[in-house]
Formats: sequence, structure tokens, C-alpha cells
Amino acid sequence: MTYWIEIYLVCLALSVLLAGLITPKIMLIAFRKQLFDEVDERKIHRGVVPRLGGIAFLPSFLFSFCIVVGYNIRMRNLAMEAALEAAIVPVFFLMCALMLMYLVGMADDLIGIRYRAKFIFQIIVGILIVSSGMWIRSLDGFLGIGIINYWIGWTLTVFLIIYVVNAINLIDGIDGLASGLSAMALIFYSFVFYESGQYLYLILAGATLGTLIPFFYYNVFGRAESHNKIFMGDTGALTIGTMLAFFTLAVFNTPQETLPGMENRTVLAIAPIMLPCFDVMRVFLHRLKRKKNPFLPDKCHIHHKLLALGCPQWQALLLILMLDAIFIGTNLMLSPIISSTWIILGDILLWTGFNMMLTRLIRAREQAVGEKLYE
Repeated sequence: MTYWIEIYLVCLALSVLLAGLITPKIMLIAFRKQLFDEVDERKIHRGVVPRLGGIAFLPSFLFSFCIVVGYNIRMRNLAMEAALEAAIVPVFFLMCALMLMYLVGMADDLIGIRYRAKFIFQIIVGILIVSSGMWIRSLDGFLGIGIINYWIGWTLTVFLIIYVVNAINLIDGIDGLASGLSAMALIFYSFVFYESGQYLYLILAGATLGTLIPFFYYNVFGRAESHNKIFMGDTGALTIGTMLAFFTLAVFNTPQETLPGMENRTVLAIAPIMLPCFDVMRVFLHRLKRKKNPFLPDKCHIHHKLLALGCPQWQALLLILMLDAIFIGTNLMLSPIISSTWIILGDILLWTGFNMMLTRLIRAREQAVGEKLYE
């Protein structure tokens, strides 16, 4: 077991190193070529900031993952060969899906792509991953549903992939939020993969986590005036979203008997991505209620609510990350003793109540200052 932890840490460290070397070069090119995120009334930041940080993600974790796995196989490591054989087909299909999302995101960051075109590519990515055999076969009793028909399972899986990818993309509204939430999810998935013996996914999660650490530093602590701040853009959000969607499906496909003390796979699969998924659903319904296009951006997310209450960005970030940690920890503790239906329904009620409380606080503050603070 110690061997796999060492491999995980080596892959993570190598990914951190590569992303840390590549990201400053991306910022240099962006400033030379004037490739900046446009400032408008919806954006929170001020000053010119490149939005190409996500370009470093795929090369960094793909190189780290491949070199570590390849070296161990070259050294005739039987444990690594067994791990690769167990998951090689889903990982190959995942790489194809990642390449597609990476290119779509890069095109959107550089020249812009309509949301309909991105949606079509996301469907293709979903079909690619389902084709690898990675799809939801059972909901393990959620809403009383067990084994499901493969047509329903395939459709549900494609929907889940599109949902998660867009949730990560849309939550990327303040410094460190998308990368922080994604890092927490990757740490949780790493724990599940280690405990369940899915070591190839463990290494892949470590490589992905490593790319987010240098980015988080430049995104949160960098300064626009010093030219050392960068955003992940759609390239990063779509890439990381695809990875998280894949890991969610990997947990759904984990044999139940390999999860001692963690009996509820459905809860384990969705708990790490619950907060961004809940937020995007609330925003979607809010836009429909206001008769707005649900696919166009606005300022209705959870971080916008906290900013409307007067929280600076760093406080809003910490509050949301703490809330996410509470969700994940509570779901993990309750999963062996309460059914997934009651856990998830309880999560929805808590999330709804929390948002209603924030809305009331915002309205009270608006009356006090005599100004509209939130849509």
C-alpha cells in the first residue's frame, strides 16, 4: 500500500513542477500577444488578466501520468501492469475526450464559441466515455432505484457528464473557487480510489490535482498590476470538469465490496461535486423564473450572493470551501447509516434554506443602502 502512496506523491509532485514551469510562460505569451480576459459589467476583476491558465493543465497531468506509469511498466512492475490492465480501456477513451474538450476550451478562450457548439461537443465527449464501458448501471437504491436499463444508464451518464462539466465551468467566478472546489473533490476521490484499490485512477487523480496547485497560487495570490495573475478560462474548466465527471463515474462503477465502511456509492460519487452542481441547478431555475436564457451568463451564483453581502473575494472563497468541506464530510459520515435518498434530499433542503437565508440578508442590506446589490 505504501508503494501506491509514493507513486501518487511522485506523480503529484511532477505535475506541480510542470504546471509551475508552464504557467509563467503562458502568462508571458499572453501579455506579448495581448490575450486578456475582457472586463465587463458581469466580471468582478479589474485590470488585464490572461485567461489561458488552463492550457497548462492537460500537458502537465498527461505527461506526469504517462511517464510515471510507463516507467513502472518498463521496470517490469507487476502491480502497475495489473492496475493498467484493469482500467486501460476507460483511460484511453478518457484521453480522447480530454483532447476534444481541451481544444474546444482553447478555441473558446481565443476566438469564442457559441454555447450550442460547446454543448454538441460535450455530448460527443459523453458518448466517448460511455463507449469505454464507464456508465451508471445502478443508483444503489436512490429514490428506490437499483439496477437500471442500459439505455437509461447511457442517457443518464451523458447527462451527468454534461452537467458536471458545465457546473465546474459556471462556478468559476471568483479567484480560486473552481480550482479550490476541484482540488477538494480530487483529494476525496483519491481517498476512495486508494481504499477501493483502483490505483490507476488514484495516480490520475494525483496528476490532475498537481496541475491545480500552481494555478491556484497564481490565480489567488497573483496581482494583475504585476502581470503574474491568470484565470483558467474554458480550457481549464472544461478539462477539469471532464476529469471530475469521469472520476464520478469511476466511483459509480467501483465494486461495492471494495468499499468497506463506505457502503453508499451514490453518495460517495456525487458528494465531492455536490456544491457546484446544486449551484448551477439553482441558477438555471432562477434564470427560467426570470424568463432569461438559462445558458447565458449572469451574476446569480452563490459567490455573487456573498459578494452582495459585502464579503471580499477571499472571504467568499473561504466560506464556500468550508461549506463544501462540511457537505462532503457530513455525507461521508452519514453514508453507512442513512439511505442515499434521505441524504441527498437533506442536502437539497439545507442548500435551499441556506440560499433563502442569503437572499433575505441581501434584501435587508439593499434596503439599508438603498441600492440594488443582487439580480
